[in-house]
This record gives sequence, structure tokens and C-alpha cells, in this order.
Amino acid sequence: MKLIAKVIFAVIFVSICIDGVSQTARLKRANAFYEAGGYFEAVELYRRDLDKVPKEEMGVYLQRIAECYRLMGDARQAEIWYSKAIMRDAPDPKVFFYYAEMLKMGEKYDEAIEQYQKYKELVPNDPLSAVRVESCELAKKWKETPAGYEIVNMRAINSKQSDFSPAYASDDYTTLLFTTSREEATGSKNHAGTGEKFTDIYISQRDKRGTWSSPRSLDESINTPDDEGTPSLTADFKKMYFTRCRTSKRNKLGCEIMLSERTEQGWLSPVAVPIAADSMVVAHPSISADELTLYFVSNIPGGYGGKDLWKVTRTTPSDSWGEPINLGPEINTPMNEMFPFIHSDGTLYFSSDGHPGMGGLDIFRATPLEDGDGWKVENMRYPINSPSDDFGIAFEKEREAGYFSSRRRDLGARGGDNVYLFYLPEILFNLIGEVRDDKSGGLLADANVQLVGSDGLIADTKTKDDGAFRFMLNPNTDYVLVASKTGYLNGRGRETTKGITESTDFEMTIKLTSTARPIELPNIFYDYDRWELRTESMAALDRLVEVLNENPTIIIELGAHTDSRGTLDYNYDLSQKRAQSVVNYLIEKGIPTERLRAKGYAQSQPKVVDALLQQQYPFLASGAKLDEKLIDKLSSEDQKETVHQINRRTEFRVLSTDYKAQ
Repeated sequence: MKLIAKVIFAVIFVSICIDGVSQTARLKRANAFYEAGGYFEAVELYRRDLDKVPKEEMGVYLQRIAECYRLMGDARQAEIWYSKAIMRDAPDPKVFFYYAEMLKMGEKYDEAIEQYQKYKELVPNDPLSAVRVESCELAKKWKETPAGYEIVNMRAINSKQSDFSPAYASDDYTTLLFTTSREEATGSKNHAGTGEKFTDIYISQRDKRGTWSSPRSLDESINTPDDEGTPSLTADFKKMYFTRCRTSKRNKLGCEIMLSERTEQGWLSPVAVPIAADSMVVAHPSISADELTLYFVSNIPGGYGGKDLWKVTRTTPSDSWGEPINLGPEINTPMNEMFPFIHSDGTLYFSSDGHPGMGGLDIFRATPLEDGDGWKVENMRYPINSPSDDFGIAFEKEREAGYFSSRRRDLGARGGDNVYLFYLPEILFNLIGEVRDDKSGGLLADANVQLVGSDGLIADTKTKDDGAFRFMLNPNTDYVLVASKTGYLNGRGRETTKGITESTDFEMTIKLTSTARPIELPNIFYDYDRWELRTESMAALDRLVEVLNENPTIIIELGAHTDSRGTLDYNYDLSQKRAQSVVNYLIEKGIPTERLRAKGYAQSQPKVVDALLQQQYPFLASGAKLDEKLIDKLSSEDQKETVHQINRRTEFRVLSTDYKAQ
């Protein structure tokens, strides 16, 4: 966990009662350090005198040691000591909750769920246990389906200590400020809470070759022997807000936001921004692009628990700041929300250990609702977030890229917190397609293919000799493709890139139907000896309506065919009525009467077996005419009935392609 965050965490979340238990002088000193946030000093003193603690009091002290490690950001040691405290019957139920927290940060999600459930049994009214169980389930899913970001460790600026909370200091993104507790930091003392130096703000610059300079301390006017960090600069980079936390060895003196202006000679001596009393925590500033809103974290009264995100506003950049305004329950939880960053587009990014997340602090994106009242909060998921603490993000204005800090242990991490580069690689979508004849399967060259996107894009191309075509697609767009070729009905395809976060090659085949032959309409049903359409026929006819709308210049004939049973005159009359019923349906659907002809063929045109029909009915030979002569030769009544059924069909054929709407 972060150094300045440790200062503002000095008021711990659980109260472990040690009053009345046996205490040596060293244990009393440890308790004093602990209460003042001096966890690094306290844990060593606790461990040195553990052998002097009575057996019945051991669980209490073991839990305190675990708390020290947790608040120092050492999840692995905290996990070990919480486990020991549970084995020695630590009386505080929170021991199970924080043991689960450490297991979660170690990616031991199933074990963590068991401990959260034990805590829930002891404290059934605390809603956090349900949130944490949900977090474990989500974390497993997010690891399996990562977001598309690439993450790179900034080894050029990271030290063996903690480096965090990066901020851009130039509009070309070649100057970076960040917070560090490296050995070279100002002052000669180490922080009692961390064992590391008090933090300073450092600067690094990138040259034309992309190489970052060795980090150096910002001006002496900024860095002091106290903690300085979490810088936020105005849009013109001439003013800097940052946090300064003052501590003594055994007292918490609070944090405040400072403001400094840059001149040609450097940064001027900062002044405090008056927001709350000196004893309160006011930290982690983020200034809006128009300089009219300042976001920050604080424990001032009126919050939702833990540390909350607040803001102050003003009418013009020269005005004084107004009263603090809490960002509300969509943002703030009973736990902690910290490290805000306000993007120039109005999106708020922050870290929280109260919303469902992967481990410790996770980074969240909060988008203002359209009515301006509230926020939509989303976890940024893996790999931006990890089982460890992730926080302090900074974005470029124009693209999904920037820097953040994390305590994760992979990607070449060194020391405590590290600064990482992140970016969303350019996502490329290619549509690779082909146009084929729907009967023969042959590839159709020189067919026109038009692409129409929901973003307004319209593009045309022609298929190559191999029937192929290709388009590049845009993100978050729905597409319709229409293929056309002389002598064929238009064909259509659909594709979408919405919700896809990785480069993808889409494949599509559009099949065109030749107008040189009749086209059978499948699944057109009538009751025996009747011509009224049955309900099951509507889907096929609705598809014919689409074909007619997609081919607005064609005039078609609807032909109905019967089998050979019954008199020729009767079947002509029946088939004509059936064809007309189809025409009537199409007219009801808005197709102009002038585009439709009804024709009853009775049994005068027996079906000719094609390759597809022969494949479906192997007892029929390809090219055979299904007339009475063939039917009489069939060996079974079932085969004869099948042929009669094949002959009973409704087809359409294109009469002309020159219809013009009146």
C-alpha cells in the first residue's frame, strides 16, 4: 500500500482492545506506535516481546501484528499472521474478514470466500461480506477474459522503494512527475509506518529516442522532510496541486493540499488550500481542466465511512473554493475511495477497496449520468487491476493510454509500488468475404458489394476473379453488406464490431440466387384441397418480402404446382388460387400489385431433380423428371408419396428487372 495512503489510514478500521492485558514496556511502546500509524516500528516491537504475552492474550497480539503488515502493504506476511491469530482464538470477528482480504490479494479466491462466509456468520448485518464474495467470483472471470490493455513496467524510473501516482507535466506527455520514497528522497529519517524515507515528488523526461532520464527531485520549494506526493497539474501546466502530510514519531498531524505556481526560475513556495481543519485528512488532489472543480480524498465529517471522495467548486479560477461536497453513494462506500483523476472529458477515475474488485485497491471508471445526477461506476478489470493495490492513474487526453501505479509482483516489479505504462493497442477489424452462387457454390467474380455502417460509412468494392472482397471496419459499429450481380438477386450479410476489444478478422460468405431459373419457396403449407395459407407459411413469405424489398426493380411470377393426382382442370384451378393467395399476402405486406403475377401450373411442370435434392433423397437420380412415368416405377408407397410432396411446391421466377415505382 502507498506511503501517503498509510498516513491517511492511520485511523484503523477495527479496534483491537488491548486495555487490561499484560503489557511490558516494549509492548506499551509498540501500542503507542501502532495508534500513531507507526506500523513499521510497532511490528518489530510486538514480535520481540511475543514470548512474554500470556497464552490467553496471544490471539490479540497476533492480530495486531497482522494489522501492521496489512497496513504496511505486505499482504503475504499479513495473511500468515492473521492465520496464526485465528488459530489462537483472536476475539475480534474482523480477523476473519481481513484474513479473507489477504487471501484474495494472494489470488486464493476459494479460500477467501470460506473466510468471508465465516465472518458473515459472526457479523450477519455487515454487507461487506457479500460484496467481497462477489468480488472473488468476478476476479476469477476477469482474469480469464482480460481487457485489451497492454501493461509495461517503467523500470527506467522505478526504484527499490515505492514509486507511485504519476502525473503528466507537459502537453506532449514527455515530462512525468511521480511520488517516491527512494533513498535519495529529502530528509534523513525513515517513516515509522513504512520503514522507508518520507516521500518526495520526482521528475523524469523522455527524449526524442523515447528514453526516460534518471529521475531527479523536484524543486526544494516543493520537497521537505515531510511526505509530499500525488501531484495534479492544471491544463496549462503552470500550477500544481499536491499532498503534504506531516507526522511526528507518535502523533498524527494530518494531510493538506498545497498549491504551487511555476515560473521561469522554478516552482514557487507552495501555499495550503484551505478546505478543512489541520487535523483532518485532505489529500490526493485532482484539478479539472477548467480549474473550477478540485477533487480530493478526505475523512471530514459527513462521509459514508473510511475515506471518501469530495470536491470543491468555484465560479472562476480566481475565486475562492466553496464548501466541500461529497460525491455521493454511487462513488463512496463504507470502505475507502482514494486517488481521484478527472479526465478532460469529464470521466472520473479513482481507486476503491469498497466496490467489487480483484484484490486490494482497484481502479474504477465513473461516467456522469446523462441527467447530470449521479455516476455510472465500472471496474477497469484485469490487467489494469490485479490482486494487489492498483491506484493513481493518469490519462492522455486523446487516446486510451497513460500511467498508473500498482503493488503487483509480476511484470518485473521491484520494491514496493511501481509505476506502469498502459495503453490500448490499436484495434484492427478486417472483413474478408466471398460471393458465391447459392446453387452451384461457384465463386462469382465482378459482383458489386456495398458496405453500410451504423456510423454513416458507405463503401463499395467489386469481387476479384476468386469472388473475394475485403473491407476494414470501425470499432463499435453495426454493418450491413449488400452484394449484387447482373442475373442474380441481391444478397445480404450483417456484421458488428460492438463489444469486441481485440483485433479480429471476420469472415463472410454472401450467396446470390440466379434469376435464370425458378426459385422454390420452402415451407409454404396449405390444408388438403384448400388454397388458404397456413400460419406456418408466413416466415418463408416474410423472407420473400425482404427479397423483394432488397431487389426493388424486379417483377416476379408466383407459380403454384400440384402433384399429378386429381383432374388437370381441377388442379389448374386449385394451383391458381394457391398462387393468388401468396400474391395477396405480399400485397398486404406493401409490395406493389404491378410487381406480382400469379400462375397456377397444376401438374404440368414436374420437378427436375438437382444435386441438392438427390443428396437429400438418394433413391432419386440427378436430372430425373418426377413425372408419372418415374413415379410408377418406384418400389414403395413411401417413395411415391415423397415424390408427390416434392412436386407440390410454390416457386417464383423473375420476369423482368426494370420495374420503376410510380
